[in-house]
Amino acid sequence: MSQADVYSLPARILHWAMALLLFSLLLAGLAMVQSLQTWHLTLLTAHKAMGVLALLLVVVRLAVRLTHTPPALPDNLSAAQKHAAHGTQVLLYVAMFAMPITGLLMQGAAGRPVSVFGLFTVPALLPVDLRTYGLLRELHGWGAWGLIALVLLHITAALHHGLVKRDKVLRSML
Repeated sequence: MSQADVYSLPARILHWAMALLLFSLLLAGLAMVQSLQTWHLTLLTAHKAMGVLALLLVVVRLAVRLTHTPPALPDNLSAAQKHAAHGTQVLLYVAMFAMPITGLLMQGAAGRPVSVFGLFTVPALLPVDLRTYGLLRELHGWGAWGLIALVLLHITAALHHGLVKRDKVLRSML
């Protein structure tokens, strides 16, 4: 494969780092809403810190995406498929920004600053308000389900390209 057929090294590193981070954040989020075990507070604290890390990484990832030309989609894709691929990528970026932002705002509305691995603290970004907290908690939860759906769609499309179509799409990110 030529260099024009492959995402840049920074794009690939950020893609896979974010994939691992988002997967762990989504699993932690699902575990937290299902349990009130003794480990819940530890997981919640880590989840918040990793959410801030995800927000920082998605900013870097977007900068890389805007400054590094991605490989072109295969010519044999229909215009509808190309629009669907682009739309899904846009929605993934929106979700990757929305999830940590709603999480941070939710914590602010609860009056809880967010400690990031003890390195720094993100102060409460909103005044304490239980109704706002409840709304943001619902948005964060529904956003998680939307992100899960988008990730599953993304993985399914990648596997379809790699295993069924056997085109360059999956290999371009590997």
